[in-house]
Amino acid sequence: MLSIIQAAGWPIWPLLACSVVAFALIIERILSLREHLVAPPNLLEQAIQASLHSIPQPDVISQLEKHSSLGQVLAGGLHALQSSPNINDVDLRYSMEVAGRQAAHSLEKYLSALATIASAAPLLGLLGTVIGMIDIFGSQTPGAGNPAQLAQGISMALYNTAFGLMVAIPSLMFWRYLRGRVDAYVLTLELDAERFARHLLVLRGKLH
Repeated sequence: MLSIIQAAGWPIWPLLACSVVAFALIIERILSLREHLVAPPNLLEQAIQASLHSIPQPDVISQLEKHSSLGQVLAGGLHALQSSPNINDVDLRYSMEVAGRQAAHSLEKYLSALATIASAAPLLGLLGTVIGMIDIFGSQTPGAGNPAQLAQGISMALYNTAFGLMVAIPSLMFWRYLRGRVDAYVLTLELDAERFARHLLVLRGKLH
């Protein structure tokens, strides 16, 4: 591996850095986007049961808010109803929508960086290829050639092209996978938030 890096020349170092960053981002997002951290299956039903007849205590709402992304959205509705018992349905849904946007933004964290690496890696590989070609043409002086420099230029061009694709392809595949996972979670949050909003409107009527 070290010999390959040496043959590829200095242009491969940005690609190595991109590969390390991409790997770290992929692992971090896979761990952060686990179901129990985003939208636990029974959390909505538990929140409805806890607020069936009255607004839960502030510490219960705070615990729900810290529980998961879905808990953050549900707690947004409870906070709104707690601070304004006569809140109308538009403002209640808006409060939950704001909490949902914050949760969605948290779910999308680092995905743009991963997409940037997937787009930039082939270009960095192309840069190494161009530099290798420059070395090749530089070795072809009139009347004499430098075989060692020619071989070095070819190695640099090919290794950088290959390594750029090796970084870009997995990064793109995992970005698409994680993007789809986030979109599915956001849809779940929206549906559960709407159901909980209807529950809170019923609860509002019970409080009067």
